Amino acid sequence: MTTRNPADFRNVLLCGGSGAGKTTLAERLLFDTQTTRRLGTIAEGNTVSDFTEEEKAHKHSLQPSFMHFEYESHWVNLIDTPGLIDFLGHAVACFPAVETVAVVIDAYRGIDTVSRKLMAIAEKRQIPRMIIINKIDESQAELELLVEQIRETFGATCLPINLPSPDRSKVVNVFEHDGGDAAGDEALFSSVHEAHKAIIEQVVEVDEELTGIYLEEGEKFDPTKLHAAFEKCLEQAHLVPICFCSAKTGAGIDDLLHVFASLCPSPVEVNPPEFVKRDAEDQPEHEWHAEPDPNGKILAHIFKVSSDPFVGKLGVFRVHQGTVKAKTDLFLDDNKKPIKIGHLFVLQGKEHVEVDALGPGMIGAIAKIEEIKFNGVLHDSHELDSVRLLPLQLPKSMYGLAIELKNHADETKFASAAHKLMAEDPCLIVERIAATNQTVMRGLGELHLRVVLEKLKAQYNIELITTPPKVAYKETITSNADGHYRHKKQTGGAGQFGEVYLRIEPLPQDHADGFEFVSEVVGGTVPRQYWPAVEKGVRQIYAEGAIAGYPMSNIRCVLYDGKYHDVDSKEIAFITAGKRAFIEAVSKAKPVLLEPFVNLEITAPAKHMGDIAGHLSTKRGRVQSSDVVGADSCVVKAVAPMSELQNYANELKSMTGGAGTFTMDYSHDERTPAHIQQQVMAAYKPKAEQD
Repeated sequence: MTTRNPADFRNVLLCGGSGAGKTTLAERLLFDTQTTRRLGTIAEGNTVSDFTEEEKAHKHSLQPSFMHFEYESHWVNLIDTPGLIDFLGHAVACFPAVETVAVVIDAYRGIDTVSRKLMAIAEKRQIPRMIIINKIDESQAELELLVEQIRETFGATCLPINLPSPDRSKVVNVFEHDGGDAAGDEALFSSVHEAHKAIIEQVVEVDEELTGIYLEEGEKFDPTKLHAAFEKCLEQAHLVPICFCSAKTGAGIDDLLHVFASLCPSPVEVNPPEFVKRDAEDQPEHEWHAEPDPNGKILAHIFKVSSDPFVGKLGVFRVHQGTVKAKTDLFLDDNKKPIKIGHLFVLQGKEHVEVDALGPGMIGAIAKIEEIKFNGVLHDSHELDSVRLLPLQLPKSMYGLAIELKNHADETKFASAAHKLMAEDPCLIVERIAATNQTVMRGLGELHLRVVLEKLKAQYNIELITTPPKVAYKETITSNADGHYRHKKQTGGAGQFGEVYLRIEPLPQDHADGFEFVSEVVGGTVPRQYWPAVEKGVRQIYAEGAIAGYPMSNIRCVLYDGKYHDVDSKEIAFITAGKRAFIEAVSKAKPVLLEPFVNLEITAPAKHMGDIAGHLSTKRGRVQSSDVVGADSCVVKAVAPMSELQNYANELKSMTGGAGTFTMDYSHDERTPAHIQQQVMAAYKPKAEQD
């Protein structure tokens, strides 16, 4: 393709809850624009969107897929995103690439948690939104009631731009028609005339001149004059259009295509993506906006990275400024060395269509460039080195599994595979936890990690053993105590000797380092050259734990006396003496285990508020507040011990029918109850005996 006027492009993201019909809708749009020759189905596993083996097996979208079609002389880039809450991060990551976020809602099942979250994030990012009510052919779907619920939940700015006909076989355009100019302009509910009046009045409110003209002309007012005002409404979130359709029967699809082409904003009409820039190293960042000028300096944002078995590492990007051409050099972020752009592609599901150039508004891909990364910025001028996207509000990865290789010979292979998988998925984390000596994989839920494990086995032939991760307890003391140890060892030749007396004291929880080691030795009972050895031994136990095998915190250790031998004293002797004396002191200082507490924020349907609060009380949680938000949602804030929340993601899903979500962040440490401390210490005894 040749580059086009940026005003010709429409970039639309299809998102919403699982089962709303986004993939089927994308399939219908491609078919009705004659982009494809047959309608694929999820059941048959032959849709353009869900082309990976994992998606065919699970019969769900598991990653974003990219398509395009032409309609009414406009090029529409369509992104189909996963609806399962475990893959919400993939949908949010694509927000900077589009001018319209289209939230698809199932006509029968109604508003779900994912739709609420996506609507809120898009509003915060100032991206125009529209709502598509799909499956209107469902005879039991109460469409009028659903519109009322949408307006209660998302605000009165949500207004129908079309209405379903009485038999649900088509829709009536209420923006361009007032119900009096065509036969058969009857709607299943409401009045076409009243719906027309409502949306026209909503649009003219953003323009005083148009408001005056509308008041003068009344019903004779020409809606074709409203294009600029309509885009302004979308930009200011003064209007969220509601469209009706059925991807299954094709009802309303032509009208939806018309809305995409004629009314959805182009890259030149709405709020540009939020970039920030620093003009000099010693200056703060400030807002920076790209200009959709094909002749400007190049700026493109990488919002998706994947590993394709045929073309290698694939980076999907949106061009915001300038024109990216094949076989040219570009810089990535603030790297001084350019990367070579070989081939350029536009994507149609799994198909890669090679192109020569991509201008502002286009979504394309580059392959076989190892340096590319998620959220990277491509540009052709060092003046743009500091430009970056304002951070995205990605969901936090709260569900974790401790992992271990089934075959330890795969260690190098796993490190490479894990790196690739994390590059593809912004919500996947694989990290080593020093406090528990475990490698932990974190994601958004059980299904998220199950799919990752399946992918590791299918693509990389790597199998993992998984267990719940250990809690990162800490050991500390609650009183002062003394410790003493004499290390004496004779092996026939030169022996080992070192004797240490030390005292330990609790430090405040807010102490900067959590540990102090000082020497109050006088008279040379322990020569100065051995003080570091004593400290080294103490620090080893401080890192490894004295009572349960967990790192220690908030302890001051004072070396105040000891003995040495002119011949037999060595560094190793004082390391050992320091360790043993410290362990003895800790055992006398009323040691306790501290466990991490987290701040929880749970969002769920309001009817589950009591169940959530009661369930938290069984987990030693403390509810801080509970509020009803919107029409039927609640937000419960609480603090709870991390040890009780290992399976909370699944428990909350079960309790709320999959409608509840939560976030958590570290809050503070508290003493572990005595019975739990005894259990943890008992599990550590075998290791203590070995020492």
